[in-house]
Amino acid sequence: MTQAPAPKPSAATPAGDPSYVIEPSVVEHCREIYAAVQHELAKVIVGQNAVIEQILISILTRSHALLVGVPGLAKTLIISTLAETLHLTFRRIQFTPDLMPSDITGTEVIHQDPVSGTKEFKFHPGPIFSNIVLADEINRTPPKTQAAMLEAMQERRVTVGGVTRELPAPFFVLATQNPLEQEGTYPLPEAQLDRFMFLIHVGYPSEAEELQVMKRGTGQVGENPAAVLDAEMIRKMQETVTGLPVADHIFRYALEIVRGTRPKEPGALDYCVRYLNFGAGPRASLNLIMAAKAHAMIHGQLYVGCENIVAVAPAIMRHRIAVNFSAQSEGITPDDVIAHVLAKTPQYEP
Repeated sequence: MTQAPAPKPSAATPAGDPSYVIEPSVVEHCREIYAAVQHELAKVIVGQNAVIEQILISILTRSHALLVGVPGLAKTLIISTLAETLHLTFRRIQFTPDLMPSDITGTEVIHQDPVSGTKEFKFHPGPIFSNIVLADEINRTPPKTQAAMLEAMQERRVTVGGVTRELPAPFFVLATQNPLEQEGTYPLPEAQLDRFMFLIHVGYPSEAEELQVMKRGTGQVGENPAAVLDAEMIRKMQETVTGLPVADHIFRYALEIVRGTRPKEPGALDYCVRYLNFGAGPRASLNLIMAAKAHAMIHGQLYVGCENIVAVAPAIMRHRIAVNFSAQSEGITPDDVIAHVLAKTPQYEP
């Protein structure tokens, strides 16, 4: 694996200037690493490029992602294969109705020393103590267990037996959810959904992609993906994302997109007043900027443009707005509302 160079300010600007420009060579190296990850994933995964891009953006912004799609669309395979391309620890948790919080966080058990015979409590860490955690079918477990998982996601630490233990860094949760079956499930409330940067819709493959899946899945075993990223490289890429400059007009553009969805606030679009119960909160504004930075970096850009905001907006906004009964009766979805907001919000020039 090649080491990603640490981001550094341009020679033309002082290091203390918050508007400094990242060296072009650093951004280009990050773009090459992203392309290498995509190349390795393509050995196993057919298509789903947009899904893979959004997952990697969530990793590069220290965030989490929720994948939603019908069964058989390789949601779990995408995440497990991605873990193989990252030189990180990986654990999978299959969520079931009988799963307890301690099954995730770990528990203390009585341990007896074989020599002295003394007994003491010893902590056995749960699967949450991993760099990448696949929370498979997270809506199939009761709210108490969901809360333990989501608290760990937010705090990046767990408390068991009165002792707080830090989770390993980097730490990412990639969860899956089946939107079809509702019996015996516990849908995540809006406040919990907000903890995920992205709600990623995993769609059906194209005809050509599905044909390739059939040939690959019924033929010889393909290549295994190689690890091209480790924890240190991810940390440096995250620093590069944070240091990428954002102009004031981009902040204003993202702000107006979010504020336009709030039906009871001044400045809301008439379309949102008519079709939304509530709009996106400040976390959407923050995530739009951070995700746009990562989107720009992996495409080799030295700056963030309005097109980067547009690219990441649907996956960031769709689980942070709620359509009302009028919208549902007319078949209007959150994605339809977001598309309307993006079309009606003017893009400012620098």
